[in-house]
Amino acid sequence: MSTPTRVFAGRLAGTGVFDPNRDRVGKVHDVVVITRANGRLRAVGLVVEVAGRRRVFVPLTRVTSMDSGSVITTGLLNMRRFEPRIAERQVLGEILDKEVTLSPRDGGGTGKVEDLAFELRQGRDWDVTKLFVRRHAPGLLWRRGETLMVDADSVTGLTQQQTDQGAASLLAKLEGQKAADVADVLHDLPPERRIAVAEELDDERLADVLEELSDEDAVEILTTLDTDRAARVLDVMQPDDAADLVQELPDDAARELLERMDEEEAADVRRLMAYDEHTAGGLMTTEPVILGPESTIATALAHVRRRDLVPTLATVVFVVRPPLETPTGRFLGVVHLQALLREPPHDSIGTILDSDVEYVLPTDPLGKVTRLMATYNMAALPVLDPEKRLLGAVSADDVLDRLLPDDWRDADEDVTDASLTPGGERG
Repeated sequence: MSTPTRVFAGRLAGTGVFDPNRDRVGKVHDVVVITRANGRLRAVGLVVEVAGRRRVFVPLTRVTSMDSGSVITTGLLNMRRFEPRIAERQVLGEILDKEVTLSPRDGGGTGKVEDLAFELRQGRDWDVTKLFVRRHAPGLLWRRGETLMVDADSVTGLTQQQTDQGAASLLAKLEGQKAADVADVLHDLPPERRIAVAEELDDERLADVLEELSDEDAVEILTTLDTDRAARVLDVMQPDDAADLVQELPDDAARELLERMDEEEAADVRRLMAYDEHTAGGLMTTEPVILGPESTIATALAHVRRRDLVPTLATVVFVVRPPLETPTGRFLGVVHLQALLREPPHDSIGTILDSDVEYVLPTDPLGKVTRLMATYNMAALPVLDPEKRLLGAVSADDVLDRLLPDDWRDADEDVTDASLTPGGERG
């Protein structure tokens, strides 16, 4: 086996996984460990994310090479979705940030685990041998404690359950990942750990993640936050996602959150909650890109470049008469992103207006919305009232989310890659 003697779990996260022909089959999501009879930890496998974002278990016995650059497997993987057994724990999700007590030979005190290393021993066992720990610095809240490498068997508390584990090290590993990937990580965590990690995210990041979680997980997290923070998070969510989430709450909790939210944001949410969820009104967002016809192409391009704008809504600018806030003045038409890219930036968007565009009323059913989008290849569809004022827009991602079953995030997908054939042992 061409593998370093010592491998750090944290450094493996995100590493590409390849078959013997060097074809990529996925990436490392986490490392699975078990507690042996003597109380020590042993690494037994990797959780690998493969096609369709499915996570599968790869025993370390099927790994032929492993380092921070790549993991090479035998090519024969068990494609059953990974479900942790009672004795199994995931390093990044459950062990990072654990508080341990250091031995006197390491200077004593307490610290938090930021990484762990496992080494290949006789009998092909991968024992956890080292911990990278940050020692607490009592009384120095403004300064981070020193870091040190210690023997795994010299600390206490590593395998014990903790209710205040913290999340700093795990969040560092998630830095830069897409909200959907962070949502997947949170979904896989035990409930207490999931809530602890979510509470450490800033408001905007948490809002993005809640939009990607199932209603059940999102409600669980939102209801554990204090009311003021929950309201702030709802304020920065897309109004349609916030409305969906508030509707899942008990009436008293929903009413209190709406009262604590920003007045304008709460008004949007209340308006969306008035529509049936399977209508255009129940699907739409009230915050697409809306401009007047005199706006320049350069201004329109600046708006569609906004980081908080979902890609489907960035493909089109909705052009209306004042006021520009929904419900707007009379709807005039749309300008497509491709048209913006082809014309001089100082020209007004009114000169390249597409006024012959299909629209829906807020009471139109999901079926009509879907048919229009498919027929005219539209990523976003305007929603107008009978007076032709723009109320919002329905985007393709929201339609897909409604068409898919409620548990689509957890459903198994068909994977056809020949290098991912079923087979292989567990553990």
